[in-house]
Amino acid sequence: MHGAGNDFVVLDLRDGTPPPSPALCRALADRHTGVGCDQILTVEAPVAGSLASYRIWNSDGSSSGQCGNGARCVAAWLVRAGATRESRFQLDSPAGTHAVDALGDGRYRVAMGVPRFEPSQVPMAGIAQTQAFHETTLADGERIRFGAVSMGNPHAVIEVDDVDAAPVARLGPALQASALFPDSANVGFAQVLGRGRIRLRVYERGVGETLACGSGACAAVAVLVRGGRVDRDVAVALPGGELRIAWPRDDAQVEMTGPTAFVFEGEWNE
Repeated sequence: MHGAGNDFVVLDLRDGTPPPSPALCRALADRHTGVGCDQILTVEAPVAGSLASYRIWNSDGSSSGQCGNGARCVAAWLVRAGATRESRFQLDSPAGTHAVDALGDGRYRVAMGVPRFEPSQVPMAGIAQTQAFHETTLADGERIRFGAVSMGNPHAVIEVDDVDAAPVARLGPALQASALFPDSANVGFAQVLGRGRIRLRVYERGVGETLACGSGACAAVAVLVRGGRVDRDVAVALPGGELRIAWPRDDAQVEMTGPTAFVFEGEWNE
């Protein structure tokens, strides 16, 4: 499946089958000798009150706390599998419980949680003050200005003048390797086109640059709202498609709306 080009292998583990090992995740995700994907999603037994739970495994075999595009794909997969006939239901991720609305035509809205800007919650090391933007000096001496937020996983957001020219492949891994982020971070590069529209590229931890990142879109809007750069309802144009991100007020959950697509099904031969 994919959501705005962010692609996944979805595994049904609701019968209690153990999750894939890191080696199997790497094999599945390999685009030459495996299936090929950004992340593996495991659909698992529900927690009380939810339709199902899911977990996220990066292409390098590491686990992730959240994946917005993946959440929509899991929702679409469950609806197609006949797990519910309701248009509104709940899913559990490692980051918490999420309300989901099926909007039709493969589009879903997911409540992604309240952004957390406190450095200890991102987490960030060596910074105590909560603020819209921080500055750091990278190992090569370059000074970087960024916003940091947790959407259930850590994000750094850098505003750029031209997202096409942004040094994503250089600054993404450099900031991830910074001592500021003990758990690494997803690094977003955001270009503000107007109060209601931005462009975004994201270099994800454990994956590299992806065509879309749902939690990254939420993080970018949250940081830019906090910095006074955009309004609270924003269209986010990513290389693989467009997401709609709404953050009604500071203490509200960020809502992400976007597409889902089924690509193919098969069996894995060990």
